[in-house]
Amino acid sequence: MYRPGAVCGMRVVALISGGKDSCYNMMQCVAAGHQIVALANLRPAESTGQTDELDSYMYQTVGHHAIDLYADAMDLPLYRCFIKGTSINTGRVYTTCQEDEVEDLYHLLKLVKDKEAVEGVSVGAILSDYQRVRVEDVCRRLNLQPLAYLWRRKEEILLKEMISSNIEAIIIKVAAFGLDPDKHLGKTLDQMEPYLLEVSEKYGVHICGEGGEYETFTLDCPLFKKKIVVDSSKVVMHSADAFAPVAYLHFLKMHLESKEKSSDTFMVNSCSCEVSCNNDDILPSSELDEPQNISPVIWKALKHDSLDFSKTFGSSGKSVTGYQWFSCITAQFHPSKDKNAQEAAREAFSSLQATITSEGLKLKDIILVHLYMKSMKDFNVINSVYVTEFDLCPPARVCVETLLPDGVLFCIDCLAHSCDIATDDVLSEEKLVMHVQSISHWAPASIGPYSQSIKRGSSHTVLNLCILYLKKKKEEEGEE
Repeated sequence: MYRPGAVCGMRVVALISGGKDSCYNMMQCVAAGHQIVALANLRPAESTGQTDELDSYMYQTVGHHAIDLYADAMDLPLYRCFIKGTSINTGRVYTTCQEDEVEDLYHLLKLVKDKEAVEGVSVGAILSDYQRVRVEDVCRRLNLQPLAYLWRRKEEILLKEMISSNIEAIIIKVAAFGLDPDKHLGKTLDQMEPYLLEVSEKYGVHICGEGGEYETFTLDCPLFKKKIVVDSSKVVMHSADAFAPVAYLHFLKMHLESKEKSSDTFMVNSCSCEVSCNNDDILPSSELDEPQNISPVIWKALKHDSLDFSKTFGSSGKSVTGYQWFSCITAQFHPSKDKNAQEAAREAFSSLQATITSEGLKLKDIILVHLYMKSMKDFNVINSVYVTEFDLCPPARVCVETLLPDGVLFCIDCLAHSCDIATDDVLSEEKLVMHVQSISHWAPASIGPYSQSIKRGSSHTVLNLCILYLKKKKEEEGEE
């Protein structure tokens, strides 16, 4: 959950695996003005017998034996817990499941928050919605702000940035066609970059290893006060596949070395990718953003004076494709009376609930909300009620301050969708939601109790629906 006001200067715990991504995201956190005060890591439980590589959807465990040295290199407190759970709840939306490995992360971060009073969590996620959704769920429950500055960055540009930012990381695991344990284990990112670009072009390998093609361990970076040196290691063959063998490095002996004074301090005034981080460098959020053939959505016109709130709210009636607008749900508020703003907001949402229920709909069927506020000074109060009304997949939302009559705190228009048509395609009614809650360069400000994008079945995105609606309203106003 986005914490209003928690934008800079937060005390941050960094989730680390030892790899390049978690390391570079820490650098981005520092560049954004945050302070890394502790490190956190989850490792395989000794009882599993898997001391190096754990079959986990969430966590990188190869190289975990060297995490203590990693913390020593940064001179920061390290908090560690065992991974006791397994991957049980694997759906798009995570809900609490006590036997799931995600709950191990919850207990770890709760411990760190209690001990270090942290406000934010550094997360090195780049593409994985699976990991992001689960970390965000844990942060929401603990009232912590996730910081995922690498999210949706283009991998070839990101890898170049990591190398140019003096991150020295080596390949410690390979698991993809084109990657050879004998040739590539132990190589640095700088040495591997040309070849990774080549195999990405040939075989579709993710350049940053986001598909699990390879994993890394960081030996040095500008945040380290000392650098890590590998004295000896051995190659462990996990799967001797003829085309894509899986193997990893097991560190046998390592030590720390002092660094030159010139590299002891990491000084940066702004995000190191501030200049290069433009629209061309950021990936589309998902299939939700892919160009699609848009068929017009037709609904009954709803004409009313937008400032005439003496009338009751109205409904457009359901379109042939299942869309329906509800308009003019208002929160009546007079400061001189006993009712406060929160109570007025709750009454308005109760009215909304009753209205859509009468049409055979539920709050979860709402996919877009237009929230018109008399004053943005009331935003926090209204938002505190708003956030309790929707589940983990809230509708998209547009919120603006506008002229409203005396006694009206805010007004809501919303678009709902339901499909009553029986079909053999089980996906036709599925609602796909992009609800990113991490602060990132992809969505630095568009985070809150609303989704950035929603797709319902095979129809187009809410953003396109909004454009069509505004176009229609403009035409109607022109006719009048």
